Amino acid sequence: MATVSISPYFKAKEGKLEELKALCPALVELVSKEDLCTYFGFAFDGDTMFVREAYEGAAGVLAHLENAGEALGPVFEAADLIKLEVVATAEDIEALKEPLKDLNPTYFTLEFGA
Repeated sequence: MATVSISPYFKAKEGKLEELKALCPALVELVSKEDLCTYFGFAFDGDTMFVREAYEGAAGVLAHLENAGEALGPVFEAADLIKLEVVATAEDIEALKEPLKDLNPTYFTLEFGA
């Protein structure tokens, strides 16, 4: 099973950066319990937040959405999603197109890797 990496980029809304950062520890705690999560973390450049995350196949991404979907609501209240990139095999991309359609991701098909 290939790893699926997801790279969301968020821009904090005016005056919401500290609120956004305050959400991160609880989300890391929640996601750390997911069996199919390879890594998950947050990085910042000014008011832009990058979420570094990867899962074991599309099944891992779908399990993550089930587990953390509601908990992400406050993130979308504090920040705007400016870009979402998904790197996965063609098969995993196909399985994720419908569940992720509202987020308008850019898909990169993994063709070579170690």
